[in-house]
Amino acid sequence: MKKVKLIIILCSCVTAFVAQNTQREQWDPRSTEWYTPVPPKVQPGKLAGQPPSDAIILFDGKDLSKWESTRRVEGSNRREPVQWKIVNGELHIVPGTGDIRTKEYFGDCQLHIEFKLPPPDQEKGNSGVYLQSTYELQIYEGEPNTLYVNGMIGSMYKQSAPLANAYTKNGEWQVYDIFWKAPVFDGEGTLLSPAMITVTLNSIVIQNNYILKGDTPYRGLPAYTPHGRLPLLLQDHGSAVAFRNIWIRHL
Repeated sequence: MKKVKLIIILCSCVTAFVAQNTQREQWDPRSTEWYTPVPPKVQPGKLAGQPPSDAIILFDGKDLSKWESTRRVEGSNRREPVQWKIVNGELHIVPGTGDIRTKEYFGDCQLHIEFKLPPPDQEKGNSGVYLQSTYELQIYEGEPNTLYVNGMIGSMYKQSAPLANAYTKNGEWQVYDIFWKAPVFDGEGTLLSPAMITVTLNSIVIQNNYILKGDTPYRGLPAYTPHGRLPLLLQDHGSAVAFRNIWIRHL
């Protein structure tokens, strides 16, 4: 009986395959081709890590015109000046001066950012890249890792440990390439699709299309709060982490 059923299933599959291909033979190939809109031409950077032609340069070693402090002047709507320092083309956190964020708001994006943690004999290197000011990709010294794995370098903080520890060592430049799909909410604030992220650290995939459960709080469980485009934020966590070559593309 089992052999008879198997033969019937195989015959059905063959019949369906033949019918599908016979139907396809009747199609005009031009009916499944389209020619507009034409994708824009983007010139890649000449070297690895260099920004492509359509990138927004957030920091090129010269100025902080694309950034603002998250702190406001007391009793005013004005923001305090950014107090992080540019030293030899590098952007250094001045511990205790507060986070900084981009003046421009972003949703879906591709982000390139390079960072360097201070030597281990100085302090624990700690910072974070906050997509849309809300979702933290952790920056923390990782050789050796001494932190819980869902809070170590390359983690989506308190949600997803990295697939691998691709960190080299303190005092050396590390490279994040981030591909971000922003969450989508309807007009009543209902979540229609969650955020998703892919990350490489030093060209190694460490987050692979990870679907976020919400924000990345230190205490409690992740949750979504409705929002639209928001700034990219870099965290002052009390250590002198350095950054360079920061660029972003709208997707």
